[in-house]
Amino acid sequence: MTVQQDAQNAEDSLRVEALPNDKLAEAVDLQAIVRETQITEVLDQLDRDLVGLAPVKTKIREIAALLLVDRVRRRLGLTTPPPSLHMSLTGNPGTGKTTVAMRMAEMLHRLGYVRKGHLVAVTRDDLVGQYIGHTAPKTKEVLKRAMGGVLFIDEAYYLYRPENERDYGQEAIEILLQVMENNRDDLVVVLAGYKDKMDRFFQSNPGMRSRIAHHIDFPDYTLDELFEIAKRMLGEQGYRFSPAAENAFRRYLERRMQMPHFANARSVRNALDRARLRQANRLYGLSTCTIADLLTIEAEDILASRVMQEPLGSADADRSRMSVE
Repeated sequence: MTVQQDAQNAEDSLRVEALPNDKLAEAVDLQAIVRETQITEVLDQLDRDLVGLAPVKTKIREIAALLLVDRVRRRLGLTTPPPSLHMSLTGNPGTGKTTVAMRMAEMLHRLGYVRKGHLVAVTRDDLVGQYIGHTAPKTKEVLKRAMGGVLFIDEAYYLYRPENERDYGQEAIEILLQVMENNRDDLVVVLAGYKDKMDRFFQSNPGMRSRIAHHIDFPDYTLDELFEIAKRMLGEQGYRFSPAAENAFRRYLERRMQMPHFANARSVRNALDRARLRQANRLYGLSTCTIADLLTIEAEDILASRVMQEPLGSADADRSRMSVE
């Protein structure tokens, strides 16, 4: 905390102590601020976007509550240092990290903490150059685009490669650290990736760890949650499972979850895309079909997947997992 912040806090404390009791007891309409910012709409949309993830949604609601109360305090002249909002989202692929970052950007905009509320999603390649003098302009250009919103850095641990003495990732990290500290009222940085790799990244970069206020871990989806995600995805695409296909897809998920490189909702999406291809190919061979035929994924469209045909743990199954969901 700076000397100026210490002085400001002391001034605020004195001002609060000087307030008469009747002023301290004055009611504040918090729900009026909730309606004004329409923050509930963003949180409700997050519930609709993501199945499960109760701990994640609870943490986001806690952050929303903190920012809402902070907004009310500022309106009443009860100034406090702006909260640090940089965060780390950890978990396996397909668990909703990017979706949460998008909703977070919208939430921060509605509550007045960022000017634009847009999300700029990047990886190491967007920030780190391949030769001397290339990294700084690349990183600064990304930061310029992200100002007023949220910068989402996926697989952020790849920024740091200590095994390569000529790697320029450290230069990008140093620029990020400076901007995260000096422009935290106009930019929120969200780092994302596997938990174990992010832990090692923070151990190697204590300056980055000290600037991250919120760490949110995303659990893998359960079988029931993945099946619910599949039904939602199909519905959004104008399809449905037949009863037999529902049973087949649950069996598919049970097998797929045991295979390497399972990516939660991403793997579900890939599997549904393949099932739609098989359904289309099946219908193509018919002379006529009904509207119900066009809408319905059948069990055979699921069971034709190599995932369902190869023994678990075999080399063939692992290869088929890479090519055909």
